[in-house]
Amino acid sequence: MGFIMEQASQTLLLVDDEAFILTALKRVLRRDGYQLLTASGGKEGLEVLAETPVDVIVSDQRMPGMTGVEFLREARRRYPKTIRMVLSGYTELQSVTDAINEGAVYKFMTKPWDDEHLRANIAEAFRQKSLEDENQRLHDELESAHASLVQAHAQLAGMVRQQQRRLLQDEVAIGVSHEIFDAVAIPVMGVDDSGMLVLINAASQRFFAGAVPGVALQEVAGLAQLFSDFPAVREEASQTLYMPDWTVCYTRVGRGSLGQGGLLTFIPVGAAP
Repeated sequence: MGFIMEQASQTLLLVDDEAFILTALKRVLRRDGYQLLTASGGKEGLEVLAETPVDVIVSDQRMPGMTGVEFLREARRRYPKTIRMVLSGYTELQSVTDAINEGAVYKFMTKPWDDEHLRANIAEAFRQKSLEDENQRLHDELESAHASLVQAHAQLAGMVRQQQRRLLQDEVAIGVSHEIFDAVAIPVMGVDDSGMLVLINAASQRFFAGAVPGVALQEVAGLAQLFSDFPAVREEASQTLYMPDWTVCYTRVGRGSLGQGGLLTFIPVGAAP
């Protein structure tokens, strides 16, 4: 079974059926600070991979039971994020080349090896692993950001739909309110603080000629006296005014908003309580 030689953030698995080769490799690579794991064959190498996350694998090609290429193919299937390298003589070059072409092997290194060349190739493999990990991290972040945007868009769309429903409901309510207001049998008028008509119902137009929105009270036939009294009562919460044929109830509205004014309700004198 493989074992850990030292603790580090970069994990390297060495696989060879010859113990002296593993010893030689560890001696060369120990100075580079890798976490070194070893296995004496492909089967044991898969067991190590199942127990410990590995960044880079260096495997001998010619091993009994399972060749290095066969082992690395299986390692790629199970642990595709590993960087896989093979040590081999030129006699196995064709099988190794095929494995490189299909992506099972990242790089081929020859036996016997040059120490510095070996170290440089393994360092490059770790750089490749770091690059792939960073790309994966950025990809995950992008997917997460995209998912967040999709969720935010869905929430915004839901809010827009709710607002549209509320606006439609308000529109219906306003329409009904206008119909009810217009159906009131007695005159009802909304005036601003200057005494200008801003809202009237149908009865107002029937009883008072010239009563239309935008006209001042003094311009409407029969309401000149009411206009002269209006400045004195417009600041009151409510007030009752008297005309020859009408009792006029004034109610102050809009004290909590920018649009302020009052509501004039005309009650025929004979119907007044």
